[in-house]
Amino acid sequence: MSDRFRAGFDRDGFAVARQLFSRREAGRYRAHFMALARGGPRPHEVAGAGSRAGDPLRRWPRMMQMHRWDPVSLEWLLEPRICDRLLAVLGRPPFAVQTMCYFKPPGSRGQALHQDNFYLRASPGTCVAAWLALDRADKANGCLLVVPGSHRWPILCPTAADTTQSFTDITVPLPPGTRPRPVPMEPGDVLFFNGSLVHGSNPNHTARRFRRSLIGHYIQAEARQVAGYYHPALAMDGTQLRLEASQDGSPCGRWANGPGGQPVIQMTSRHPASSTLE
Repeated sequence: MSDRFRAGFDRDGFAVARQLFSRREAGRYRAHFMALARGGPRPHEVAGAGSRAGDPLRRWPRMMQMHRWDPVSLEWLLEPRICDRLLAVLGRPPFAVQTMCYFKPPGSRGQALHQDNFYLRASPGTCVAAWLALDRADKANGCLLVVPGSHRWPILCPTAADTTQSFTDITVPLPPGTRPRPVPMEPGDVLFFNGSLVHGSNPNHTARRFRRSLIGHYIQAEARQVAGYYHPALAMDGTQLRLEASQDGSPCGRWANGPGGQPVIQMTSRHPASSTLE
């Protein structure tokens, strides 16, 4: 485990483990989830807000919580290589709470900027994501965008998103002069990122290329609460855990002008109930 990986995660809120899985392994996962998708509707499939006839996401909706019924997904969620990286950046093995598969077919919308712990509401502490690229992800097909250092921000109050560009209908505003950074990835690369990191993606502008990804969400071992949708939490040996269900609504931050006109975050009243279908 490189010190650079840990230092990057602490500094920026994310770090990429290049080729943590082989291209052949990524290809096997890709084939597996394409076969599941072609097999018909599955539990927790979501096409997204504003979905209409002709939307590619209606044909290729996100799969969520597959580990509850698919052994391959469960095995991946608890994979030792992922656990080792999470242990390195968190100090203790985390608890596993979610799997997702995004297909992002050609012509599909992206996802507006957001913070994962707005949805998971892990407390104390936060969540961490492991995002495995199953295809090459670049600007053309809508690779992830991140705001380095935003993991130090509190959860920001959401505003309305443009659902012609995003399959989610809320976003978080950025202070003037802040631009998200693209994270190109190759099949087998895994991006690990903090639950407060602001991230999202643009639409897939290609004519033929998917941008498939397999995602696991984990919460710090210190956490005693997580939103009800994510129960039961699992220890990394697969043991089910009993945690409390966190409640909707908690203080959130808004951007304001500070001394000298510099943007500062002011905490405000509780944000409205958050959807768990992130």
